[in-house]
Amino acid sequence: MTKETMVRKKWLTIRMNDQEYAELTRLCKKTTSRDLSTYARDVLLHQPVYVKFRNLSADAFLAEIVVLRKEFKAVGFNYNQVVHKMHTLDHVADFRAWVLVNEKHKELLFSKLKNIQDTLNKIYALWLQDSQLRERISDV
Repeated sequence: MTKETMVRKKWLTIRMNDQEYAELTRLCKKTTSRDLSTYARDVLLHQPVYVKFRNLSADAFLAEIVVLRKEFKAVGFNYNQVVHKMHTLDHVADFRAWVLVNEKHKELLFSKLKNIQDTLNKIYALWLQDSQLRERISDV
């Protein structure tokens, strides 16, 4: 297209009541349109309108990851303190105490890793069910 055809010089005015305008803006916000004019032009000219899609499985996954990330940070911080303490040990008695504390932190770390593995397996199972359902719907 030339630049001349891209310039929009014509105006279209539509009167709406408050409820109609609210519904139009609500529908527009669900799309990828940059503004209300673009959305209205696409609808009026029968152009494709792309609706934003939220993947609920991914949302659940992200919520779980945020929680697990905080737990990992706490475990990592504690483990880092223990290792730092190990470097300052002077005699064997301190080293034995460190080994006992380290064993406790190691068990906590492995427990958190198991939680992550279980959560990822649950998310994968949900995603698999969701994708199989979509396949069945598209076959109909």
